[in-house]
Amino acid sequence: MQRYWLFSGRFSGYSLQSFQKDLLSGVVVGVIAIPLGMAFAIASGVKPEYGIYTTIIAGFLISLFGGSKYQIGGPTGAFIPILFGIVMTYGYENLLIAGFFAGIILFLMGVFRLGSLIKFIPRPVTIGFTSGIAVIIFVGQIANFLGLTGVEKHETFYRNMKEIIMHIHTINLYSVLTAGICLGTVLFMPKFFPKIPSPLIGLVLSTVVASLFYPQQIATIGSTFGEISSALPQFKVPEMTFEHIQTLIGPAFVIAALGGIESLLSAVVADGMTNTKHNSNRELLGQGIANMITPLFGGIPATGAIARTATNIKNGAVSPLSGMIHGIVVLVILVLFSPYASSIPLASMAPILMVVAWNMSERHVFYHVLKTKTEDSFVLVVTFLLTVFVNLTIAVEVGLLLAVVLFTKRMSDMIVTAKALPNPNNKHEKVESQMVRDDHDCPQISIYNVEGPLFFGAAGEFEQSIMNRLNYKPRVLLLRLAKVPFMDTTGEAYLSRIVKDFSKHGVVMISGIRPQPKSMLKKTGLYGYIGKEHFFEHTGDAINFALQHLKRDKCLGCKHFAFRECTVLSGAHENVKEKERIVTTS
Repeated sequence: MQRYWLFSGRFSGYSLQSFQKDLLSGVVVGVIAIPLGMAFAIASGVKPEYGIYTTIIAGFLISLFGGSKYQIGGPTGAFIPILFGIVMTYGYENLLIAGFFAGIILFLMGVFRLGSLIKFIPRPVTIGFTSGIAVIIFVGQIANFLGLTGVEKHETFYRNMKEIIMHIHTINLYSVLTAGICLGTVLFMPKFFPKIPSPLIGLVLSTVVASLFYPQQIATIGSTFGEISSALPQFKVPEMTFEHIQTLIGPAFVIAALGGIESLLSAVVADGMTNTKHNSNRELLGQGIANMITPLFGGIPATGAIARTATNIKNGAVSPLSGMIHGIVVLVILVLFSPYASSIPLASMAPILMVVAWNMSERHVFYHVLKTKTEDSFVLVVTFLLTVFVNLTIAVEVGLLLAVVLFTKRMSDMIVTAKALPNPNNKHEKVESQMVRDDHDCPQISIYNVEGPLFFGAAGEFEQSIMNRLNYKPRVLLLRLAKVPFMDTTGEAYLSRIVKDFSKHGVVMISGIRPQPKSMLKKTGLYGYIGKEHFFEHTGDAINFALQHLKRDKCLGCKHFAFRECTVLSGAHENVKEKERIVTTS
């Protein structure tokens, strides 16, 4: 039975030095989170202080109750189109209710251990809607960047573009100058002062210039939304009726689904940066608790923030305490300096969000999947276009449906054509004789037999089965892929991570690869990264090559080689069987 307790394993070996690192990272991330929280709130159609409230409360609770040691929670850019649509349709009060319902849904997802379902969302779908959201955010800030007046905001992309074109003649050069100062600071300051939060410096610098040289010439937070109060958020339970449940349960599910995906993706990124493992179900519990409590204080929905989580790690965070400190830092700044925030020009906020959109666009990954020219490319483009021109809900639904249909078709085709392939288990493979000393026992070749399609539902188990069991560092990793009939871009991504991680200290070889996976590796460039000379038709040839490689490195050879079987069948992971098999050397 899985256990859920507050500080289990997350503060083991904690020391004063650890606290100092958490304090530093918490302060840095807290300072960065202030302009982002206000900007995300404004872009979502609500007052900027609601974004600050969310940063304080949700940021603290997600770190306290979540399943990742390094997760930083709060308002994020991914939520902007969803929350803006809800505010436009139902109003701010109903947004709070929808956020509360979303928290309940997330909590129940954690209770019923649905955190692992994230692996069944294909990579082209997540990249497609993430890139689409980035485009929406970027375009949504053009009016503020240019200082356009009379522009009405709409839910749809093309109507917002129409508004910008119709009002382009109202451009304000003072706004452009202010936005340019902030943008230049955000882009170039990290090159010279990487430890200083450039968004905050850009915001302060552009605000000071605008206030000194051309006050009253551009729109500010104060002139648009009123003064930001330094008072603490007030506790208030919104009125919830059965009618509210009927009306808002749909938006609540959308918020919960997107929040769950974003938070778990952020936790996975943190795992990759720190070589740790988060608890996905506890993360959903923490997200649920935070999203149930935050609306009671006027805050908007929150989730894990990938960029702020990465910043937290880069600044030396060692425990969830850094995330809690980040929330406290924002609270202190709200109380002490909130009156000054009213003077911030909207033109200063625009480039910050534009940079956020650019960074979250996944443009390199988008091109990586697109250039494969496979069914995954089609799913990617459809999801992206529907996100931009229709809405996120339809985009994800259609993307998932397309992925399932295309995968079913490809698997059916593979089952038919697989019968025509020669038997990969060639019993006539021979290994050349090698001299082996009986007293020398150092298995330096690890061989894995992989069976079944490497697709989005099974790729995670494939990577985990290999990396978790490489508890020593062999010199050669041999992957037998003769029984892998199909590989999609998600499977290729996980294989790429294994190859690049192992290549830091050893050599990766592949035997028996079939045409479709081989074609995928060539299209993505992984084939060239591994090297043509490291692909073999038969396992025996690969072992001979490996032995020669070890011999050239002045290794005396090995008495036996570790052999592991990793079975991946249609996304259902069977228990991994591990055994050692003697390889004849005579």
